[in-house]
This record gives sequence, structure tokens and C-alpha cells, in this order.
Amino acid sequence: MRASLDEHDVARDPIQQFNRWFDEAVVAKMPMVNSMTLATASAGGRPSARIVLLKGIDARGLVFFTNYASRKGAELAVNPAAALLFHWVEIEREVRIEGRVEKVSALESDEYFASRPLGSRHAAIASPQSEVVADRAALEARFSKAEKDHGTAPARPAHWGGYRVLPSAFEFWQGRSNRLHDRVLYTRADDGWQIARLAP
Repeated sequence: MRASLDEHDVARDPIQQFNRWFDEAVVAKMPMVNSMTLATASAGGRPSARIVLLKGIDARGLVFFTNYASRKGAELAVNPAAALLFHWVEIEREVRIEGRVEKVSALESDEYFASRPLGSRHAAIASPQSEVVADRAALEARFSKAEKDHGTAPARPAHWGGYRVLPSAFEFWQGRSNRLHDRVLYTRADDGWQIARLAP
């Protein structure tokens, strides 16, 4: 009930519209403004979802980083499609994004890995993400070994890197009174993007 969204007033490109809303969420001091739900599915169609962090966006798509051997990585290897959801509850906005997924270049992954805090780099080396571990002590022992073995300039492990979601659809949702919410859908077309209003 704080704002409205008109399909005639939005940016013609959904990336521009997303950046506009993202900047407004930053100004509004939304907590963890770059956190997003990432939904993937197995080869058999079984879905799973988790929170990851948006680490880059440009005309090509949206980037996040993770362990390639994790559950999400295994699912993307066999079913390279995903959905993203941003929910900025205090300003009554959501953005839903769907698209296919590809790995970013090794150079992009190397550069981002090098920018991370040292402890996070050691954790990426040490953690067999999504695998069962005996207990916390076993995990901390792996971390200590990574610290000892890799020192202060650890190289990016081959099992860790970035993905880019190449969007085929964006939906922008603005909360309104009486649950008559505004929903604007962008779908990719041969000559750009088609824009339509959806019923709430």
C-alpha cells in the first residue's frame, strides 16, 4: 500500500527496472537487499530452494557463487534452469525471475574468489557442501587443515565458482490495498521484451 506499478510507466528493459527497484530497496535500508531465493530442480523434477546472494547483474543476467558439487550444483548440472525470488517485505515488493543457467568464466570466478574474506575462502575449500559430516568438530578440523595447507593466498578450488541466470522472464509485484496487487510481467521475445499486466 506504499506505491503502485503501472505497465505503461516501467522501464522497457527489465534489468533497468530491476536496478531501479534494487536501488530503492537500498535507500529504504532493506536488510540483506541482495539475498534471493534460488529454486532448482532435479532431473526428475523434484524442486529445492535456498537463499543465496546476488553478486552481480548486467545485460547478460544475474550472478551468484557456490560450490559446484553442492545439491544446487548437481541439480543445475542435469537441469540448467532456475527461478529467483527477491522479497523486500517492508516496501511490499517482490521480483520473480526465471531462466536458464550457465557457469560464469573461470576468470570471473577467480576474481570474485580472491575478493572474499580469507576465512570464507578457507571455508569454500574445506566444506564438502551438502554432504553429511560427522559433527561440528570434523568440519572445524577440515577448516583448520585448509588454513594450514593454503595459507593467506588460497587459490580458488575447482569445485567452487559462479553461475549466471540468463533471464527469460521477470515479474515485478507491488503490494496494493484489498489484495488488488500490481503485477507486471516481462517475457523475452525475438525483438526484446514483451510487457503485460497480470491479475493479482
